[in-house]
Amino acid sequence: MSDILDRIIQVKRDEIRLSQESVSVEELRLQASARDSRDFVGALRARHAEGKAAVIAEVKKASPSKGVLRENFIPADIAKSYERGGAACLSVLTDVQFFKGSVAYLEEARAACSLPVLRKDFIVDPYQILEARAMGADCILLIAAALQPAQMSDLEAYAHSLGLAVLVEVHDQGELMQALTLKTPLIGINNRNLRTFETSIETTIGMLEMVPQERIVVTESGILSRADVERLQSMDVQTFLVGEAFMRADDPGTELARMFF
Repeated sequence: MSDILDRIIQVKRDEIRLSQESVSVEELRLQASARDSRDFVGALRARHAEGKAAVIAEVKKASPSKGVLRENFIPADIAKSYERGGAACLSVLTDVQFFKGSVAYLEEARAACSLPVLRKDFIVDPYQILEARAMGADCILLIAAALQPAQMSDLEAYAHSLGLAVLVEVHDQGELMQALTLKTPLIGINNRNLRTFETSIETTIGMLEMVPQERIVVTESGILSRADVERLQSMDVQTFLVGEAFMRADDPGTELARMFF
């Protein structure tokens, strides 16, 4: 585990303890029961069936490596723009300290559109999964670098029991082998090196042959141009999680359409 990831996980555990003191599991269950559900995996497969790229468009204000990406940050407007631009799903950062995210951002973005939404955060405890359902998320992220295999399996099972899809994220071949023991079809390959923060789409390309055909490869990070998209599509990658390139554009959805369609 990289130093930055280790530090983030420590902060997460502190946050979870504070959250549990203010909102009980019983309260979260009540909130979760009132939420509707949107089919995250189904939305991606529907785009594939149309012969189109399935884009998970990210609502992301900042990152530890790049700082603030978008000063004029209105999640509802961004979500509407993404939907107009052809996104299949949304990803919304809810981490406060490192990514300047918010639960409110997810709630606002989801309410403004009809797209299924991924809660993008560092999930290490079942409480966060119930929290994700209560805020309206349709999918959660599990990061292989942050979890032991048994933890990942238990967290996935709990997410599925709540009707949540799971995107499992890997950075190398060892993590990929662990991820493939899970049931989820969604295998995210992050092109960002956790130690150097450099990105290369060759990371995704180098692992494609190891992923069974029935799984859905989601390429993440470092997709910055139409040339990147075309290179990955030529390798039969059809699902993309993109944030930075859209967040820096005047109109995120217009940039999405320009890059992909």
